[in-house]
Amino acid sequence: MNQPPDEHLYSIPAPYRRMENMHILFWLLKDIGWCMVWKPLGIAMIFPTLAIALVITWRTRDIKAELAHNLAIVFWISANSYWMVSEFLGFDTIHVWGAVTGKHLALFPFLTGLLILLYYYLVQRPREVRPAQVATM
Repeated sequence: MNQPPDEHLYSIPAPYRRMENMHILFWLLKDIGWCMVWKPLGIAMIFPTLAIALVITWRTRDIKAELAHNLAIVFWISANSYWMVSEFLGFDTIHVWGAVTGKHLALFPFLTGLLILLYYYLVQRPREVRPAQVATM
């Protein structure tokens, strides 16, 4: 049976999908390097992991939901990478201000990603859903 196309269907072109899959591979290699304390591997994988996340974010910038989530991922990878480097270079336990250590500074990009998602879900998404509900009534 032929069904009308779903206007809410989100499809990913094959080259983009391959890039996302490569992104997952690099991210896993980065975290394996971190877990196993293989410093060269962990540090080397920061650049391709972050670079592909930025390309994916740029390519999906016209879809607000994708932009918000992909920006959150960019900040997550940044925080995660900073935390890894802080452990590798031994400044994760150094107190920078009161009880705040070097590793705690990773909270800034983590919280930035969280704030982007909170803005999307509390402000942007309700604006997107409201006109669609009014139009169907």
